[in-house]
Amino acid sequence: MANETLTNIAKELSDLDKKHYLHPLTPPKLQYEHGPPIIVSEGKGVRVKDVNGETYIDGMSMLWNVNLGHGQEELGEAAKEQMTKLAFSSSFNGYSHEPAIRLAEKITTLTPGDLNVVFFTSGGSEANDTAFKLVRYYWKQKGQPNRKKIISLSRSYHGVAQGATSATGIKEFNSIVSSKAPDFLHAEPHLLECERGDRDNKNYDKSVRGIVEQEGAENIAAIILEPIMGAGGLMIPPEGYLQALRDLCDEKDILMITDEIICGFGRTGEQFGIDNWNVVPDMLTFAKGITSGYIPLGGVVMREKIRDQFVETDDVLFHGFTYSGHPTSCAVALKNLEILERDNVLENVKKMEEVFKAELKKLEENHPHVTKTRTIGLLGAFELYEDRDSEKQFDPEVGAAFQVVNECFDRKLILRFINWNGSNIVAIAPPLIVNEEEMKEIFSVTDEALTVFENSLK
Repeated sequence: MANETLTNIAKELSDLDKKHYLHPLTPPKLQYEHGPPIIVSEGKGVRVKDVNGETYIDGMSMLWNVNLGHGQEELGEAAKEQMTKLAFSSSFNGYSHEPAIRLAEKITTLTPGDLNVVFFTSGGSEANDTAFKLVRYYWKQKGQPNRKKIISLSRSYHGVAQGATSATGIKEFNSIVSSKAPDFLHAEPHLLECERGDRDNKNYDKSVRGIVEQEGAENIAAIILEPIMGAGGLMIPPEGYLQALRDLCDEKDILMITDEIICGFGRTGEQFGIDNWNVVPDMLTFAKGITSGYIPLGGVVMREKIRDQFVETDDVLFHGFTYSGHPTSCAVALKNLEILERDNVLENVKKMEEVFKAELKKLEENHPHVTKTRTIGLLGAFELYEDRDSEKQFDPEVGAAFQVVNECFDRKLILRFINWNGSNIVAIAPPLIVNEEEMKEIFSVTDEALTVFENSLK
């Protein structure tokens, strides 16, 4: 009877979902016809349970964001305590409250260099759009309003707001709109020698430096990049690349923005992805891990020189969101950061990184189509090729990465496939509190899924 009840509830919810819920990043027709593949009801640690009572390993921290894992009661208690005291208060007109003040100060103790001023948003897309507006306002205040162009990287992902979509270098995200925001340019990623000034390189014109020279540095407001590209395929930059871009920005007087929305707050084993290369940007955007996804929050941290330019005028800063500095979100974030430190979570990330690397190596040794394994902290991936020696890609109709991730899902493991431009990448990013036994369970299921996929090719 209990199983029948669960089945009836699942069917009711699925039918309601199909009728009333338009999902993000989902084929609407598929959703409308078939409903959700999973309806999650609860979670604990690295696992979630669906409405049918089936338990899954969350190998992606949902959307790279549930850093402390599911079911952290302290975060719920922090929200309840704040909501019963002061659920909401505006930050407009200079109004303030303690959680936002304390969180802003706490964040600046974690950020590198003199990134000491915080502007809060509701999430990552808003954070990046805010950064774009603020860098342009900065140059306007300095008497250089012509500096308005933003350079991002092909295959980068910066969100789905209008500016963030235009900065995103994955063409599929731009296909939904008939026009993009102006003054966004895209460079090819990781052209290290070009960024160091090798003008004889055949790709020089496609590099950040090449584009700066073509457009004129006097017209460039900023460059934005993810320290490690997430949705673009877990692309880790070559050693020296981020420093080369920092040097270029210093040379040409251009602002450097790092998008830390996936990498921030421990995902890479450091507080921020950029810390792995000891580079200090002029602005840093964050979201996701700041609250472990328990409540929406994002923001921009900027160097003092940027804020100082703003305070030279009596003008109102005509930018902000109703929920900028939401007190409940800030209270949850403070507790989240407290737990990260108290429980030595970053130490666990570095320890599990070694297990991650070893397990990825085993996959490459045991499966002929697996190659280009990579990881930094608890952010990793592998690629699938029909012939890895010649880097011959699978026919898109095979849907290699999709098949492997689907086989994992059938075995109660949630991973993510990435297949931009014919690539077949499987991404893995478990919660930062994952232990060795759970890591090995993730890879045991992945190993089985790869075997099933390989047998299907015979």
